[in-house]
Order: sequence, then C-alpha cells, then structure tokens
Amino acid sequence: MKLMHVGDLHLGRSLGDFDLKDDQEYLLKQLLEIVDGHSVDAVLIAGDVYDKSIPSEAATGMLDFFLSSLAKRNVCVFMISGNHDSDERLNYGSRLFETNRIYISTKYDGKLYKHTLKKGKEEADIYLLPFVKASQVRHFHPEAEIESYDDAIRVVIDNEKIDTSRCNVLVAHQFVMGKSADPELGGSESMGTQSVGLVEKIGYDRFDDFDYVALGHIHSPQQVGRREVRYSGSPLKYSLSEVNNEKSVPLITIDDKGKTDIELIPIKPMRDLRHIKGKIRDLLDSSNISAPEDFIYATLTDEEIVDDAMGIFRQIYPNTVKIDYDNSHTREIEQVDISKIAENRSFKDLISDFYRQMYGCEISEEEMEIMRTAAREAGVLYEAD
Repeated sequence: MKLMHVGDLHLGRSLGDFDLKDDQEYLLKQLLEIVDGHSVDAVLIAGDVYDKSIPSEAATGMLDFFLSSLAKRNVCVFMISGNHDSDERLNYGSRLFETNRIYISTKYDGKLYKHTLKKGKEEADIYLLPFVKASQVRHFHPEAEIESYDDAIRVVIDNEKIDTSRCNVLVAHQFVMGKSADPELGGSESMGTQSVGLVEKIGYDRFDDFDYVALGHIHSPQQVGRREVRYSGSPLKYSLSEVNNEKSVPLITIDDKGKTDIELIPIKPMRDLRHIKGKIRDLLDSSNISAPEDFIYATLTDEEIVDDAMGIFRQIYPNTVKIDYDNSHTREIEQVDISKIAENRSFKDLISDFYRQMYGCEISEEEMEIMRTAAREAGVLYEAD
C-alpha cells in the first residue's frame, strides 16, 4: 500500500504583507495530482494544519476542499493536530468524517487512536499521536514517573499494546532528535537547549516499535536517526531560513511485513521564495532579472541607504517581502558588544551614535524628538525631556 506524508500545511498563513491563499490552493491541487499519479491509498497529515488556532474562512475552505477531494477519490486520511491548531476546531465533525474514511485525532485522552488500514490481504495499523504536553500524560497516568517530555512519550507508547509482528505506522507532531544531533531547523521554529517552539526534545528510539513515523513540526524535510523516522517538512517555504530547502512529500510504499520504500516527490510552488544579494543597480539590471513573480528577500550591499528601496524593487519584483543591508556600517554594528553599549550612556547619546553609524551624519533635533516620542510610547524611556 502507498502512503503520502505531509505536515505543516499552515493553511491561512501570510508571508510578510502577502496572502498565500493562491499559493496554498495551488499546492493542495498539486498534492491531489500526486495522489492520482501514484495511486495513493492514504494521506498522513502530521499537524499544524492551520497557521492559527482560530483559522480564517479561507483556511477552513481550503481544508474542506482538500479533504472532500480525497474522500471523492476513496483515499483514507489520518490527521492530527499540531501546536498551531485548535483541538476543538480541527476535531469538529470528526465522527461524521469517519464515514468518509477521514480519521482525526486532536487531543490525547489516555490512549493512542488506532485504525487498521487494509488493502487486499495487506494490513497496517495506523496510530495517531497529536501534539501533547507532559502534563496531559501525567493526568491519565498519575502513577508513572514523568520528569521530561521524553518520559511522557515513553509512557504513552508503553501503555499501548503494539503488536510488533504487524506493520505499524505512527503520525506525530513532536520535536525528535537523533543520536548525536538535533534536526535541522527551518521556518518559524526557535530552539533553546531543550525545546523548539516550546516542545521538548525526545529521542527517535522511542519509536522503535513503528515501521514508519510521519513527523510534523520541523519545516526542513529530513530523516531523524533512521530513514523511517522522517519530517516531511512544510510543503511551502514560509521563511528566509527555508530558502535553500528542496521541498517534497514522502511517498511510502509499505507491506504488511513492515518493509518500507520511501520516495521523495518534489513540490514545485506557484511562486518560489528566493534570497538575492548585491548592489541595487546590479540586482535590478535587466540581464540579471529572473522569475519576477517570486517572493524576494533582498540584501543590498550599497554603502549608502537607497531612498525608497522597497518601492523601487517592487516595480520589478512585485512580491518583495523584505530588504536589508550588508555593508561596512551594518558589519560594524554587528561587532559591537551589545551587553556594554548602554552602560552609563543617555538615550540621546545612544540614538545619536546609532544614527551616525547608519547614515554617516548627525541626527537633527526634530528626528531626535520623534525617537523620544516613540521610546516613551514603547515604555523604554521615562524622562520628561
């Protein structure tokens, strides 16, 4: 049987000032083409289906289109919630959806949701583990020793009667690490020493009982630990840190003995996200312009600030998301020891130095007053003058 693994759709997301509705609709149609072209039996959706806990009307409409299109094709769907999703909203209508072979799990209730997928004589047990907190696991297993998120997932799995002689597949939305390294981050994730997006790390070996683990939460596509434990990654580039990602969806061919074959099917966006760097004159030279409809992050190396750079860029690249600078001024600022920069210095001195480094001239009194007003409104300046 064939399974398609997707995650982190983030339906309803924007990129800077740009609505991604058309791009996401284009993506969903492309996923349906993959389903048709590869005779997919089931789609695994590994959380962060929506970008916000209260999704927009456009976002819910896109999910409705995708799920109803899969139901018409008689394709099974196994979907879980991620940390961006609202449990209640994503779970709405789930009992009715099951009549169309759409299985949704959005909240851990003391056990893993399991459904047996059948095709001819082949069978696979599909387990669903939505985004869960250690406190939720403690609630259902108060006798268990749970000091970390890794402990919590161990308790969840140990309390299931998983028949390892069968083919077992898990869909989960967690931060999973390998033996010696964390997964490569991409997108909006932020990592501390123990977590990413406030989700603590767990070891990939917690999933040894499963023949394939369909993970969501990390936006960069990759395997973790072993090839069968995999992040599909977000199918679209949602931030500059993803600019070099090769987006794809894993297509898993699996038999009832647990033998798996994984093929990465490339995703081609309607509009790519690119990062270009150089002097504005060179970047906008007609001989260097390509794919002007793409989303653009531009880094200018001009020494002088370009007046209305965004307006100039958008005449050629209408979907320019952001412009920043990499020149001697910005590099000088990067080398400043920020921890000591404000010691025994007035607000006026700090702003004057910053202005001088950025623009090579003195700040006017009118401009300084504007900065004082902004600082007072932000609550970082309390002086009267």
